[in-house]
Amino acid sequence: MRIVKEAEERRNEILDAADELFGQKGFDGTSTNDILHKVGIARGTLYHHFKSKEEIMDALIERYNARLLGEAREIAEDKGIPIVERIVRVVAALNISGGSSGGEIMDHIHKPQNALMHQKIQRVIINGVTPILTGIIREGIEQGMFRTPYPYECMEMVVIYAITVFDDDIVIMTDEERVSRMLAFIGNVERLLGAERGSLMDTMNMFG
Repeated sequence: MRIVKEAEERRNEILDAADELFGQKGFDGTSTNDILHKVGIARGTLYHHFKSKEEIMDALIERYNARLLGEAREIAEDKGIPIVERIVRVVAALNISGGSSGGEIMDHIHKPQNALMHQKIQRVIINGVTPILTGIIREGIEQGMFRTPYPYECMEMVVIYAITVFDDDIVIMTDEERVSRMLAFIGNVERLLGAERGSLMDTMNMFG
């Protein structure tokens, strides 16, 4: 008996299968036939939801985007969390080497055959998280914690550095080198924001 599923349920089923296959075989190594067989559907059903494998990849990234930005906004809007701690939590959530909000997609984007996915996700993070962090910085400016005429530009620099240098796949570091980079990172963020020297250094403990 043919099972007819709701459109959204079927769409997510296709995305889950593609996510698993991209992890096993890479985006380049996965064919639409692989996805069809994994889900157990006809080609027409697949094309009803997605016109190409690239559309499936974009939808996976969009799903990840919604999770990450949702988490970042939730942190940013929680006025019960001190400003500095909110900044640190949002930056820490950008760990694209396997953060909690990324799901399976984050476990395999570093493979060479998934380079395009990696690049697209980085673009999402830069364009989506920077405005969220900027809102927190503006709060800090109003409270006299920070003094910078360029809150957006400062946070863009912070995000770009965080998702490249602290991405284990791009820059290989020893634990000692990572600590040194983190100290330099926080010290320079203080300068960028016009914060009191040492005021952000306590946040090192939050990074483990």
